Amino acid sequence: MAVPIICIVGKKKSGKTTFIEKLLPELKALGIHAGTVKHDAHSFEMDHEGKDSWRHRKAGSETVVVSSPTQVAVIKSVDKELWLPELAEQFFADRQLVIAEGYFRSDQPKIEVHRSDAHTHPLCDSQNEADKHLLAMVSDVAVDTGQPTFGLDEAKEVAVFIARHHLGWVQSGMWSDQKKPPAAGGRERKTL
Repeated sequence: MAVPIICIVGKKKSGKTTFIEKLLPELKALGIHAGTVKHDAHSFEMDHEGKDSWRHRKAGSETVVVSSPTQVAVIKSVDKELWLPELAEQFFADRQLVIAEGYFRSDQPKIEVHRSDAHTHPLCDSQNEADKHLLAMVSDVAVDTGQPTFGLDEAKEVAVFIARHHLGWVQSGMWSDQKKPPAAGGRERKTL
């Protein structure tokens, strides 16, 4: 079974990383084991010159794994950028959810983070066919997308929304008696 993916999208400096930092502990509190992918449209370098892993790569290794008792890191050369489902299948099979920062152009479900002091208009537009995968909006102002809107400090409510409406935990009875989801309450709002 494929690992579900949700992309956290938004314009530059909208607060995507900050919101993910708030969301991850809330997902964990609900018993959801999540992993993250950060999209980088440019090339990046994780190795540092002179380190053993860097030396292995320079000598010709196309995949380098650095392993310790508490962490594993994989540095792998690729001929083309991997799609999110490929990344999820290869690296997140032991997780219940992948949160991807970025990947606006993917066909995966999206939650947009929008701050009015950074941008006048959100990235997603309910009239745009390309934005049909928008699940919800996180914003400091009312935004009419036809999807639920949450405040910037409502990471707990967004985690519950993801568990209920995207992972289907309530309907499938995956909540244990000790881990029942909080009531949706008044904080989860439909379009304002």
